[in-house]
Amino acid sequence: MYGRLLATLALAAGPAASDPVLSFPVDCNLGETCYIQQFVDRDPGAGARDFMCGALSYDGHKGTDFALPTLRAMQQGVDVRAAAPGIVQGTRNSMPDQLYSNDTTAQVDGRECGNGVVLKHPDGWETQYCHLRQGSVRVSSGEIVDAGTVLGQIGLSGKTQFPHLHLSVRKGGQVIDPFDTSDRAQCGQTGASLWADTPDYIPGALMDVGFAPQVPEFIDVLAGDAAQQVLPEQSSGLVLYGLAYGGLKGDVLRIEIIGPDGPFGGQQVALERNRARFFRAYGKRLTADRWPSGTYTGTVSLLRNGQVISRKSTTATVQ
Repeated sequence: MYGRLLATLALAAGPAASDPVLSFPVDCNLGETCYIQQFVDRDPGAGARDFMCGALSYDGHKGTDFALPTLRAMQQGVDVRAAAPGIVQGTRNSMPDQLYSNDTTAQVDGRECGNGVVLKHPDGWETQYCHLRQGSVRVSSGEIVDAGTVLGQIGLSGKTQFPHLHLSVRKGGQVIDPFDTSDRAQCGQTGASLWADTPDYIPGALMDVGFAPQVPEFIDVLAGDAAQQVLPEQSSGLVLYGLAYGGLKGDVLRIEIIGPDGPFGGQQVALERNRARFFRAYGKRLTADRWPSGTYTGTVSLLRNGQVISRKSTTATVQ
């Protein structure tokens, strides 16, 4: 059964002769329509750090999280692909897509991965694909798949509070960080990468920005339902919000609005603590008869140590 698989791997040049070479596992544009929100935890103690000694991880995290910005993006369908050729060792496909909470703990216990696929590779290597969308898994146990084969779609199943693919890489049952195969106690990219083309390390970024008639609820921002591209002239408010990930204490979110008549207003908000995923908003209440009609441009910037590390803009029409 491994004949075809071994022949395929022999054509790939990896960090070592027997190591798999991984391709990007999600049909998305990194930094635009998806983001790596968390990496393998490199800290052997109670703390957490990613392979670049940054904060994009949490204590005991055993994989790489390829996140979508909103539930709406998930509902549009984003394919998950095999990162390397292998044999399907197991699948799950029936768990519902729902936000993990205290109410779902018992339901998820022992099935934290949610819907998923495990691929077996030569020399004791495995890759596991978690939190797939209910009913989306397309492969079956025992099936041989090539790198790039669609396994399913990103979902919200299992122990998760945002739509993402959790990719785990293991050898002999031990977690391996595909971005740096050196001792997990080390960080700063001291070892080899398993990626054929290593994804960029983005230390935090804006994921979504939008206009709304009032400060939206966080749940609506996460759902992708808060933004409105057209606002009435007599809307009670005019608000710009930004959704971001990877925030560090002291980071600043700068929110700026330009109206049809020029600068409308803005503000800067500093984070009081590290935030895995967060949003901030700025706006004004209507105090006149109506807002000036026309196009409003909003820009949200994430600053770290005084430097812009991410920026997104959007527009809305008042009519």
